[in-house]
Amino acid sequence: MNTIYQASIETQLGTVTIDSDGEAITRVAFGQPNLNTARECNVLNEAVQQLSDYFAGHREHFKLPLRPQGTEFQRKVWRSLEAIPYGKLVSYGDIANTIGNPKGVRAVGMANSKNPIGIIIPCHRVIGVNRTLTGYAGGLDKKEKLLRLEGCWPPQFAMNFGNSDT
Repeated sequence: MNTIYQASIETQLGTVTIDSDGEAITRVAFGQPNLNTARECNVLNEAVQQLSDYFAGHREHFKLPLRPQGTEFQRKVWRSLEAIPYGKLVSYGDIANTIGNPKGVRAVGMANSKNPIGIIIPCHRVIGVNRTLTGYAGGLDKKEKLLRLEGCWPPQFAMNFGNSDT
């Protein structure tokens, strides 16, 4: 059995729980920890610090080892999400085009919804083509607050990423 290290931080959006395998971050999600005992490790401590800095408005980029578990397609989508700059918005069509699958908008949406490392892999920066908030595992209220924290909500200009009209 693999050891899971877990920590949580209190943010203006509620509790954020972070999991690690001891070498990389494996999960970041809203909600209370599910382990009975808190286990710490260096990468987890660094993640707590970086997320705390992010929520305080002092960090735009995360520098952490990540190990999200998913299919090859999901990991491809998640890697493309990591390239979305802080404070920028993209559409699902932009991501589909970026990964070379322009007709895969719905598949991109499904992969986005399965992102196990929320916030750090910024799935919250993906919005509908009509500039509306769409799906977020933490809830649309949290997605909106994350985008407001980054200064990109409500969107005032054209999408800032990709060359797609979708």
